[in-house]
Amino acid sequence: MASCPDGRCDGSGFLFDEAARRARPCSCRPARLARKRASVLEGRIPKRYRGVAFEREPLVSIERANPHVVREVRQYARTIDEQLDSGAGIWFTGDVGTGKTTLAMLISKAAMEADRTVAIYSLPRLLTQLRETYQDDARYSLNELIDRLTAVDLLHVDDVGAEQTSPWVLEQLYTIVNTRYEEGRAILLTTNLVDANHDDDALRRQIGDRTVSRVYEICGDPKPMFGPDRRMESGFTLPEPAERWDDGPPAYGEPRRHAS
Repeated sequence: MASCPDGRCDGSGFLFDEAARRARPCSCRPARLARKRASVLEGRIPKRYRGVAFEREPLVSIERANPHVVREVRQYARTIDEQLDSGAGIWFTGDVGTGKTTLAMLISKAAMEADRTVAIYSLPRLLTQLRETYQDDARYSLNELIDRLTAVDLLHVDDVGAEQTSPWVLEQLYTIVNTRYEEGRAILLTTNLVDANHDDDALRRQIGDRTVSRVYEICGDPKPMFGPDRRMESGFTLPEPAERWDDGPPAYGEPRRHAS
């Protein structure tokens, strides 16, 4: 059983009066209940990103192209408890393959290592889960799921803008973001719908002015990511030329020699 962070109860969330044979809630109980609600949504780092670290690729290349952004991410990760306790979020924008998701996963990983609750979704997957609450056999109602999305210490949403806009989508996104704003909880986002000049018209059309306004209040200005599409680079890397033997076949990349 986890110890009481306030140093008052035995870790149960209740204070017992032996003489009166009564129990009353401890000051730590609301946080315990919130953590229990959040635990069902706790995220797992996808397999592709479990080995990410600042000292290895692709972070080395990402930092070379975006030193100021990676410096801020290092600081955010080092002070993760302070950031989450204050409800300070962070978000990244840039073209496909520039490292937005990798940096976001580093932050989520730091939060998990600090024993904070994290929920990780792509926005299309999050919306799918919200739609499923309308099914007869749904585990949670829509309000219950939103309560749980609000309860986690960090809500990480990837690919914001990669969904079909509708009035229902706009309303659900605003509800989630606004509720976290009111509760002082951090959000971590990635999107490619804000350009390097902070032109966010495309994002506002996709998720709504009210939601974008709240994201700015929670996260500040987006961190712009530059560089080539590293996914394309990794997919088309050619092998090194083979060692050449005098009497053997031509080396990789050289024309075939014809017999004289």
